[in-house]
Amino acid sequence: MASAIISGMIHSRLYQKEQIIASARSQATLDRLLNAYGIRVTLDNQEVACRSDILFLAVKPYMYEEIIREIRDITDEGKIIVSIAAGISHARLNQYFDKPLKIVRAMPNTPAAVLEAMSALTPNPYVTSDEMQNVIEIFESFGKSEIIPESLMDAVIGVSGSSPAYVYMFIEAMADAAVADGMPRAQAYKFAAQAVYGSAKMVLETGMHPGALKDAVCSPGGTTIAAVVKLEEQGMRNAVISAQRCCVKRSKEMGNS
Repeated sequence: MASAIISGMIHSRLYQKEQIIASARSQATLDRLLNAYGIRVTLDNQEVACRSDILFLAVKPYMYEEIIREIRDITDEGKIIVSIAAGISHARLNQYFDKPLKIVRAMPNTPAAVLEAMSALTPNPYVTSDEMQNVIEIFESFGKSEIIPESLMDAVIGVSGSSPAYVYMFIEAMADAAVADGMPRAQAYKFAAQAVYGSAKMVLETGMHPGALKDAVCSPGGTTIAAVVKLEEQGMRNAVISAQRCCVKRSKEMGNS
């Protein structure tokens, strides 16, 4: 996720590569970041915490307590902390830092790498409106963002944070079917991916209900309605809803562990 955000900020030209510094646990990861983006890199988390005005914590949730313990004493109250982790609440972050800090919980998704992320943002009371606008500007440099109440963050993880994986599976399945019908693999992926991209754009730009857009494609007795009937028979909607709610449940479990 950190790589996707860095890529988005640089490609959108909101920040120059010299303005970005990142740390990682291995030199191999740092070499990859340096070669890909030309940013400043270090193995020292404290150096990043000292140098940053806006500090992104983009590590696995189980690592948060350890990392924050390392940087807590040198993280002053003027910095903005952006936390990108499923299940780590404001209350827990406050507990880890053990002092009042400006914290924004964020949940972007990996399409940040192509400037098409969807990000949810929820600030704590110490973040001013001007500071929040700066954070929004960063996230909207690589996609779209919405401010939400923290109570909806688990739902966001299901519908947006994790959902690119579901969509990739859908594209792969459509491409497999096209290959079974004789289409070359690379061409099948292109047709399937563009169909998904265009359909999503129709929802966003027309403002029409997805059901109405679906109905507009379904001619009476035609090919599309035959496919829709089969998808309903196979329980597509139930599978998606069940999987997404399972994702949300896991996010809540992580927050309570």
